[in-house]
Amino acid sequence: MPYDPNPAGFKPYIPATARLPEMTLRALVMGVVLGMVFGASSLYLVLKVGLTVSASIPVAVIAITLFGMAHKMGARQSTILENSITQTAGSAGESLAFGLGVTMPAIMILGFDLEISRVMLVGVLGGLLGILMMIPMRRTMIVDQHRELKYPEGTACAEVLKAAATDVSREAAGEIREAGSDAARDARRRAAIIFGGFGIGLLYKTLSVSFKGWKDTVNFEFAAPLKGGSAGAEVSPELLGVGYIIGPRIAFTMAAGGVLSYLLLIPMIKFFGELLTVPLSPGTTLIRDMSPDDIRNAYVLYIGAGAVAAAGLISLVRAMPMIWRGLSAGLAGMGKGKGSSANTALRTDQDIPMKWVLIGCLAIIAIITVATPLHMNLLGALLILVFGFLFATVSSRLTGEVGSSSNPISGMAVATLLFTCLIFLVMGWTGGQYYVTALSVGAIVCIAASNAGTTSQDLKTGFLVGSTPRMQQYAILCGAFASALILGPILLKLNEAGTVYVPAAQVAPNLTVDAARLTQTARIEGPQASSDTNTYKVWHKTDTAGGPAGKYLVADDGKVAYLVDPGINGTHKTRPDGTEVKKYDAPKAVLMSYIIKGILDQELPWTLVLFGVMISVVLEMAGIQSLAFTVGVYLPLVSTLPIAVGGFIRWLVDRRNNALPQYAKLNQEERQAAGDRSSGTLLASGYIAGGALAGIIIAITAGVLTGFDSAMARWAEASNPFFAGPDANLLTLIPYAAIILLLFRVAREKAQK
Repeated sequence: MPYDPNPAGFKPYIPATARLPEMTLRALVMGVVLGMVFGASSLYLVLKVGLTVSASIPVAVIAITLFGMAHKMGARQSTILENSITQTAGSAGESLAFGLGVTMPAIMILGFDLEISRVMLVGVLGGLLGILMMIPMRRTMIVDQHRELKYPEGTACAEVLKAAATDVSREAAGEIREAGSDAARDARRRAAIIFGGFGIGLLYKTLSVSFKGWKDTVNFEFAAPLKGGSAGAEVSPELLGVGYIIGPRIAFTMAAGGVLSYLLLIPMIKFFGELLTVPLSPGTTLIRDMSPDDIRNAYVLYIGAGAVAAAGLISLVRAMPMIWRGLSAGLAGMGKGKGSSANTALRTDQDIPMKWVLIGCLAIIAIITVATPLHMNLLGALLILVFGFLFATVSSRLTGEVGSSSNPISGMAVATLLFTCLIFLVMGWTGGQYYVTALSVGAIVCIAASNAGTTSQDLKTGFLVGSTPRMQQYAILCGAFASALILGPILLKLNEAGTVYVPAAQVAPNLTVDAARLTQTARIEGPQASSDTNTYKVWHKTDTAGGPAGKYLVADDGKVAYLVDPGINGTHKTRPDGTEVKKYDAPKAVLMSYIIKGILDQELPWTLVLFGVMISVVLEMAGIQSLAFTVGVYLPLVSTLPIAVGGFIRWLVDRRNNALPQYAKLNQEERQAAGDRSSGTLLASGYIAGGALAGIIIAITAGVLTGFDSAMARWAEASNPFFAGPDANLLTLIPYAAIILLLFRVAREKAQK
């Protein structure tokens, strides 16, 4: 049977015979720049809470607005196909940020330096590989299964593009548009909402953190009978926005996992361990002297890691039938690409020729094999090829069914690491070099799978509006390459801004090492650089004898001078001068490091890990999907509770909006889709982008304007009751309540007759 590019009589918005400006220079450049911006904000978010949200709709709205402003200034009117190209190129940054944030910090947690060359190589190679592997599956996933696989974010984005289509686009589509139409006014209103949310998020976060206007975290510890328990929340606009977008079910489930950790597991450990007179391994201090955060770091993190790993594997096993169908479909799709050259196929069915896809994949694998920073070998490269195609297929299909936000990419990375480390263990490859090799395999596969899912969403949008697939594929390749180049330096800058150089006398007194055997040198960088300009030798300590494991700076006489506590997953939150720093938990990167070190060194505290495994098993036996809950067990409650607040606002809004007349004729799925395209979602997206971008700006300026930061801290401690004092926690909730109320009011819709 001949291949049908338009199944079941489907016709795209712009016909295949229409010729409109599409991959123009301005569309591509705007997409690449927006991809960098949203990639940076997504990287910040994934380091904070291990989550990102789809950037497709916000990028599309911003592109529509900027092109509209340019038209008013005399530029040519944009087309819907140009907007689609901008959205496609701009979406690559978010998926790359997730893959990098989930995996690359584990390099540092394992005791190696976070080298810029390694981070950029992993980002570039993984991002390009995922896009190329998705191209042969486009016809199977997007066209043949158009009715079965909805790709919710891609479909919603197509609706946004069509609603804001310009006159030239509507003419090509056979529509007539009146001046001052409702569609034009609606496009301007939606743009104003997302830009307003962006400005509010940016201003709120900057005033809170840089100017110490109010606390950014409120926390309350409990006394007996719940001694050791605590509850708190990071009152930030980005986490509020995340909770609103992902909805009440996932948001409440994550918060429930945090409640289990902070109001059950930690108090229980405190209760049973308070009378112990010796430390309980893997902890190194007495439990009675531990704070709730100390207990979490020593014990609950391992329980959470076991729970998340088990939940990821269970979700993977549940998807095995889908994996098999996707693999079969992917192979079949390769066969269908033979006759689809740019010269013979319809414009809406033109892909990058298959020979170039194969050449590109083989070239990437060759570069991976010989790239020195990756510490790769031939077996590792072959594992990337196998797991990359496997999970790119899985990611594309899961994205089509549940959307990007619910796609368990980290579960696929966990499975890749487990299989890779077990193979390495059988081969006898257990040295430190193989940490990097195993993680490089997992990181590239994770990024490839993440980008394959994003590419699928974009191609679905293009399929609906009538874009040329080949042009979209070129655009997302450009966007992924550019975003990968900038995300590496941003990741290192975020880490540097939160790094604390702890004097060795505090953590490892009298610790010495043979400095003559050390070859690498380093100096203090960041805010503490002015206090010590000496050059030191670098020592990566792997055991806990005489002091904690980690990176140390050693003087020429062999005396250890500093412990380098990183900004990502570090534990020291105060510099020697008393100023506080913000750390990034990077929860899923920590999980990756636990898997690698635990399997290859056979030293993981398996009892605690198995406790976590049993949490996932019990939830699954009760009919509850465990992945979201166990991520909450692992994350701090201060991160999941504000997400639950956003989910609660979404529940209130949906409950109120669903009672309106215009929703009465919609089914549950249509109501959900309408909520995902609502004004509340746009404002929440603006909160996320503004708050996260403010976090990056704050992290960068904290390393430069250290005098200003210290002066603001002194002023706030002495004179600002919102930041310090007995009622600071309660007063901080006032500005937070203001942005919550604004979100609720904007999200409510008016009744339509």
